[in-house]
Amino acid sequence: MKIYTKKGDKGTTMLFGGVRLPKDDIRIEAYGTVDELNSFLGLLADKAPEYAEQIHRIQSTLFDLGAWLATDPAKRDKLQLPQFDESEIHILEQWIDQMDAELPQLKTFILPGGDEAASVAHVCRTVCRRAERRVVSALQDDELPVPAIAYLNRLSDYLFVLARHILFKKGKSEKPWVPRK
Repeated sequence: MKIYTKKGDKGTTMLFGGVRLPKDDIRIEAYGTVDELNSFLGLLADKAPEYAEQIHRIQSTLFDLGAWLATDPAKRDKLQLPQFDESEIHILEQWIDQMDAELPQLKTFILPGGDEAASVAHVCRTVCRRAERRVVSALQDDELPVPAIAYLNRLSDYLFVLARHILFKKGKSEKPWVPRK
């Protein structure tokens, strides 16, 4: 299979199922942002290998979500799409609860940073929030039969707690936000 097909040279791309859309269509933007998040998660797994198993599961789940988003809604029933259900949300919640149980109580907003891996987790969190906004926009006229928005919402929570957990495990301090008066 060739990497290039030249079919997108005029600014369109094809969904699974055959429908062509402009490359700036909100659906393309949505799954493109999910793909961007997935790439940053790969960097995070490299920077925080002790969490790589969890991150790789998340990456696979994001590919599943991308497949749903990249499929023509009228053709979803005819194609064999990967499983994507609420069990993945529950897994994220378990991981969040496990890490959070070890962390000191948060009493103020914190500034992203403090360690390279924690900073990458915060970048992933913000890209995840953007992906969530794009998916919300893309689904205005489409009832996606998977819990995409809930998953992305919980994933951003996971990434926030993960950033804190990385700092905690390395014995590094969080930097509190101090509002200017």
